[in-house]
Formats: sequence, structure tokens, C-alpha cells
Amino acid sequence: MIDTHCHLEQTDYNMDRHAVVERCRKVLDAVITSCAHPKDFDLTMQLVESYPNFIHAATGIHPEYLKGVSEKQKDAYFDLIRRNKSRIVAIGECGTDYWWIKENSWREKQRELFFEMIDLANDLRLPLVIHARDGPDAANAVEDAVEILEQQDADRVQMHMFNSRQLLPRVLDNGWMVSVNTLLLKSKGLRKIVRDCPLGQLMLETDAPWLAVDEDGTIRRPVEKRNEPTAVSLVAKNIAEIKKLTLRQVDTITTENAKRFFKI
Repeated sequence: MIDTHCHLEQTDYNMDRHAVVERCRKVLDAVITSCAHPKDFDLTMQLVESYPNFIHAATGIHPEYLKGVSEKQKDAYFDLIRRNKSRIVAIGECGTDYWWIKENSWREKQRELFFEMIDLANDLRLPLVIHARDGPDAANAVEDAVEILEQQDADRVQMHMFNSRQLLPRVLDNGWMVSVNTLLLKSKGLRKIVRDCPLGQLMLETDAPWLAVDEDGTIRRPVEKRNEPTAVSLVAKNIAEIKKLTLRQVDTITTENAKRFFKI
């Protein structure tokens, strides 16, 4: 199994990061850790160097963090990404987040940055990892992200933590990948997405350290319980139940999907 989206650079792992990775190495084929802010780039690259052919890195600017990254920092970060292309397997996460960013002017800046990151991915011939979250004011960030990707003819796309049944047909028609995490254990809508999504377009993720789950499916906040990439096994088991397949079938195909998508 492969966790295609987690955040090993987060401070939640500062006390025992090596032990966490060692637990992962016992049961997983690989981990894709997502560097979502320039300040985390050095640590992310250290992880890639320390665990070759096991930890792989996606690098981007999470749309939630836009306000805290200056134009100068962004340009310097993009230069770092270009210089380290050989150690990076994807650009992201990037996209649109109208839940945390509510001002229209800043949402427009999110979209502008999104276009820039798509261009960066194209220049480096790397796939995109997309974060899109609708706003509490009914602003449709997911639809905006899909439309931008379509306008730019993006073809290698991972819709991370995707939860829009309405937009699923467009995502599938575009040949993009959908990744699901432990929210699957409690979300009826997400279970329907998994039901309707071909296994060949599904990948596993955790978004760890967030979305830790109890046995009864209760999602915990990080201050209550920390998630780890090994939790992809719970996701795989639920996919198998929903699609009436064996765990081995889900494991084999989603692992092949991830290896092909990230070229690892």
C-alpha cells in the first residue's frame, strides 16, 4: 500500500518522526509527503534523502497559506523546486480553498497562484496534487478548481480528499485520479463516490497527522489523537467492502495506480 498524501513535516511528528517512518516501512510500499509551505521544504528534502525510494515529496503552497507567503518568498520557493526537480514527484498541494479564505480579493489571488503552479508543473513535467474546499458561503471552490484545470488542459491530476459527487463525472472523464482518506469511514457521500469511481482511478491517502479515526469511525482532532500513514489500511478495507472486492485487489490496484501516477 502507498499513502499518497500525508504531511510528515508537521510538528506533530517532531518527537518521534523516525519511529513513525519505521512503522510505515514495515507495512507500506511508499509514502508521498506533501510540503505545503516554503518553510517546510528543507525538512521535506531531508526526509527524501534519509529514506530513499520510500519517502517521496510533493511540493507546493497550500491555498490556505497564501496570505503568509510574500511574492519574494514564492519566487524563491519556485526556484528551489526547480533546482530540486529530481527529488520531487508532484507539484502540490495547490488549488482553491474558500473555507479558510473568505475575502473575494484573496480568493482571486488563490486562483492566480493556482495558474502559476499549474505552469510550474507543466514546466517540470510533474503531476498536480489538488486541494479544493468549498466555502461556508456556498462558494464553490471545487468547481472553480476543476474549471481551471480543464482550461489549462491538465492531464495528470490527483484530486486529494475529493468529496464532490456532482463533479465526479467530469473528474473521471478527464482521466484524473481521486484519493480518499479516513473520512470514508463516516461519510455516506464519500462512500458513494468510492462506489461510483473505477478502482483504476482511486488512490489511498491519510492526510496525516490529521483525520485520526477511532474504531467506531469517529474522526479526532490532532490534539486528541494523531494520525499516521499506516491508517491507509483502514481506507483500503473500506474500499474493498464498498466495491465488494478483496483487500488484496484494492491493495494491488491502488498501489499500481500510485506508482504509475507519481512515476516511483
